Amino acid sequence: MALLQISEPGQTPKPHARRLAVGIDLGTTHSLVAAVRDGAPWVIPDAEGRRLLPSIVRYGMDGNTEVGVNARAAAISDPVNTIISAKRLIGRGVEDIRERYQHLPYDFADNGSMVPVMRAGNRTVNAVEVSAEILRVLRKRAEAALGGELYGAVITVPAYFDDAQRQATKDAARLAGLNVLRLLNEPTAAAVAYGLDRGAGGHIAVYDLGGGTFDISILSLERGVFQVLATAGDTALGGDDFDGLIADWISRQDGMEVKDRSARRALIEAAIDAKERLSTEMAVELNVDLGAGKIWKGNLDRRTLEELVKPLIDRTLKICQRALRDSGLEKAEIDEVVMVGGSTRIPLVREKAGRLFGRAVLTDIDPDQVVALGAAVQADVLAGNKTADEMLLLDVTPLSLGIETMGGLVEKIIPRNSALPISRAQEFTTFKDGQTAMAIHVVQGEREMVSACRSLARFELRNIPPMLAGAARIRVTFQVDADGLLSVAAEELTTGVATSVQVKPSFGLSDAEISDMLEASVRNAAADQADRRLQEQKVAAERVLTALDTALRQDGALLDQQERVAIDEARAILLAAKEGADPAAIRQAVKSLEAASESFVMHRMNAGIRRAVAGHRIDEY
Repeated sequence: MALLQISEPGQTPKPHARRLAVGIDLGTTHSLVAAVRDGAPWVIPDAEGRRLLPSIVRYGMDGNTEVGVNARAAAISDPVNTIISAKRLIGRGVEDIRERYQHLPYDFADNGSMVPVMRAGNRTVNAVEVSAEILRVLRKRAEAALGGELYGAVITVPAYFDDAQRQATKDAARLAGLNVLRLLNEPTAAAVAYGLDRGAGGHIAVYDLGGGTFDISILSLERGVFQVLATAGDTALGGDDFDGLIADWISRQDGMEVKDRSARRALIEAAIDAKERLSTEMAVELNVDLGAGKIWKGNLDRRTLEELVKPLIDRTLKICQRALRDSGLEKAEIDEVVMVGGSTRIPLVREKAGRLFGRAVLTDIDPDQVVALGAAVQADVLAGNKTADEMLLLDVTPLSLGIETMGGLVEKIIPRNSALPISRAQEFTTFKDGQTAMAIHVVQGEREMVSACRSLARFELRNIPPMLAGAARIRVTFQVDADGLLSVAAEELTTGVATSVQVKPSFGLSDAEISDMLEASVRNAAADQADRRLQEQKVAAERVLTALDTALRQDGALLDQQERVAIDEARAILLAAKEGADPAAIRQAVKSLEAASESFVMHRMNAGIRRAVAGHRIDEY
């Protein structure tokens, strides 16, 4: 803790000039708010001294809303109106949620939207509104403790949150009356907290296993610069899944089949309690009140727990290995492994993570608080209370971003693991003569074909002046801000005609897309490259055929019969090759057609020159 702060002469900060800014960890299970006081971050407690706010909201039939401890107390007796783990729902589609989370007790209303809406109390709510209730409580807690209105907040999100989930988090903050200074990846926030406390340098792996999500980030720390080298994760893997496995195990004992919503919630609460106790004890007794006078009693030991959750832990290790490959580092180059998230209290998690990286893991800072503490430090910088050069954070994009080009190909403009914020542009052109509009399809993913990537947005650039194919110069610019939110702009450079779109998908990546995108890109790399080569040759063939057919319509009369037969024969060969699957054959057929058309090109050039000089004297030129 800093006991004495020394400033340069004339630069002592005035107390009234300090802006109140906080870091918020909006968690699946618990949420926290922290601020910097006397140069050090601290987690702000509520009036009863509790630092963790259960991320639970209950909507009463009388219109009242409860958040936190009181809401959790009603989770068993009123599961339908008590929303738990809203973070797992935010930014996701209805079908994705129903497929992944089959045990959810909520009644989803069909409002004709892709955004899931739940009936709770006397109203309908969505995950953004539920999250806003939690953030509102944290804002009021912070303002009461700090004695004033907040200037802004840094809110943490899982590194693998996609654009929809990030945007939804920002929307929730706005509903709660918060000015979002930045969305900060949770592993990066943890690295900030550890880096400042220890003055650490080198390479750090941040293993973040929270209530609803898992992230692994490989970071480079040097002289105050925190750069994310690689990130990977699963937004549908966390402590909630551990709890579900334990609850299922309990329900299998004595052949129980639990379908009642309240009974299911009672099992989950028992599982949570058992999991937490088994972090320090070897065995626990369970006493579960299932309602209607039915009580289940039994024992659960640590070995059984580890057998249940081992497959999930192994999933996290595979993701860690992928992140290591992406970073270009070997295990021996990792200097420290930071554990983040309440689920990392499980001894087996720490043991397996340590074994994977070959070193003891760091657990010095409370894994539930470390993210909020790091966010508070960054909030203090962004609020202007510290100079910006005291610390620099460089997050990265988790997946590549690009647009669709002819033939259904993906042209990647921002590759994955690019440092944020970032802006990149690339020039494209028209495919047909006289083309006055261009459809721009923004996609996300690692595959070479659009059909294997995720569509983010579509928009059109209109009023392009009619030109020959390939003459227009259209610059497409991708910008990803520090929060990981994307905007795309397109401009025709000769006229200045422009349009843009703020990419805001209506729902998030599905579980399958999140977990499979990168693995599929590696698994299908050879086939994807072959498909790309084939499609590129087909596009080239189509371009040559289109140009030739236009020229024949305009100037076909310049050819004699022998020349026309040669061109038609070469054209037929190219048409047949284009329908096949051999890029080399298409390439050769294009060359043959170009060779057969050389005399036609000469005739057209001569005719053009004659038309240009008709009626003029040589001395005019």
